[in-house]
Amino acid sequence: MTSIAHILATAEPVEGGFRTSIPTDWLQGRTSYGGLSAALALHAAMLAEPDLPPLRSAQIAFIGPLSGEVTVTATKLRRGRNAAFIQADLVSEAGLGFRATFVFMAALPSTAALDEAPRATRTPPPADAELYTGPDGFFTGNFNFYDQKHGTGPAEWLRWARLRERAGLHPMVELMAVGDALPPGAMKLFGKQIVPVSSLNWQINFLTTEPATEDGWWLLNARAEVARDGNSSQRMTIWNAAGEPIAEATQAVAIFA
Repeated sequence: MTSIAHILATAEPVEGGFRTSIPTDWLQGRTSYGGLSAALALHAAMLAEPDLPPLRSAQIAFIGPLSGEVTVTATKLRRGRNAAFIQADLVSEAGLGFRATFVFMAALPSTAALDEAPRATRTPPPADAELYTGPDGFFTGNFNFYDQKHGTGPAEWLRWARLRERAGLHPMVELMAVGDALPPGAMKLFGKQIVPVSSLNWQINFLTTEPATEDGWWLLNARAEVARDGNSSQRMTIWNAAGEPIAEATQAVAIFA
């Protein structure tokens, strides 16, 4: 198991970013696990511009496979008085594999005050809970999971997840790494049959500037709303251990079955 902090600490600086390698235990099939790619990209984005305000949104495209040595670079697209837009790319020998636009924005005085985001009613796993950790050589081996099997829909997952090694990570980098850890909701439609799928994009909005939880646990939800013609659209939510909503997201997924 290779921690994200170790991947970042051993990266080689290059102009506009850094060069590193995707460890085999962070692969998802033939490509880097999407949450790891997003975490590396966010780290590069935060290095690209000094004194950034808090991260509020990310628009991510999973363009192609990433493995082996990758170069991670970030470029300022625009910075105004309140917001900064930073683009980050991951390139491997196969070419451009990942592109993200991160939006950092300071809090503004406002008379608008609305919060109707649903709260979570599930509690984190107890100390003696039976946790799941994936096999060696696959990205899930870097996580602990606790499944919430009851009360979910036919194309929905609800699981507690945490990084096994998270020390030294910026809270937002940790959250990006954890946020994509569930299988696509549409995979549940196939039962125990293993089908090839590929995430196409990820739009995530953060509802707090200072994400925090207990003992590393985040409650993740992925619910497919439409799945047909080899494409699925799903909604995703992240809550902390207190049940507070931390992020909302959408994702398009290709299904090759």
